[in-house]
Amino acid sequence: MGRNLQSSERLRPVDLARAHGLSTQAVRNYEEAGILPAAERTAHGYRAYTPLHARALGAFLALVPGHGHRTAASIMRAVNEGANDEAFHLVDESHAQLLEDRRTLRAVENALRDLEPDTTRSSPPGTSARKAPSDAFARKTPSDAFVRNTPSGTFIGPLAHQLGVRSATLRKWERAGLVLPRRDPRTGYRVFDEADVRDARLARQLRRGGYPLEQIAPLIAQVRSAGGLQPLEAALTDWRARLSARGRAMLTGAAELEAYLRARG
Repeated sequence: MGRNLQSSERLRPVDLARAHGLSTQAVRNYEEAGILPAAERTAHGYRAYTPLHARALGAFLALVPGHGHRTAASIMRAVNEGANDEAFHLVDESHAQLLEDRRTLRAVENALRDLEPDTTRSSPPGTSARKAPSDAFARKTPSDAFVRNTPSGTFIGPLAHQLGVRSATLRKWERAGLVLPRRDPRTGYRVFDEADVRDARLARQLRRGGYPLEQIAPLIAQVRSAGGLQPLEAALTDWRARLSARGRAMLTGAAELEAYLRARG
């Protein structure tokens, strides 16, 4: 900063820390990481922060909920180094990721709407959620990804092709309990019935949404036991709420970052 600070401008680490419920060590760590600009030292070697440092800390903490700690730190370092374009690029990348996440959520919701007709004919409560073989299967052709002469289901290859995944992926999903195919008694091949196809399509969309296998398995188990997709409503509502919260947090972070940029001049 290169100038003597008036006593009214000086802020101690504890002043910044208390304002945000942080420890003084956290404030010092943020300075060392470049998230805050370097502080001047008093004649006795103590850090002397200013209102500009308070602005920087407020901007960083506002950026974290929308962008994550790592990206927020990178944004602040870029600004403090005078690389504003790099900071704006990082902000743009976060917005692009949020948009992609919204598109994925919409794709999952659309897929579930497509699946809904398949589950409206589910078994009554207290019975198995799997459906009895349907004549509709017999009318399917190989181009429909179902195999003639297997009226009760489809084999792993055609199903993998239909879903746009590898057969190995379906086997992995089977090991994780996402799909429960039976074995053909004559060939030993896996046979996926109508409920298995539903579960596989659901697993594919949830994987696209970023859900790990260990979280997908209990969701699909709920769908099976309930005989429908209603149990997923809470998960989708939570997902949508998290995206909205992230979007709003980005707006708050942008406002605080702009205030910091103006303060830097």
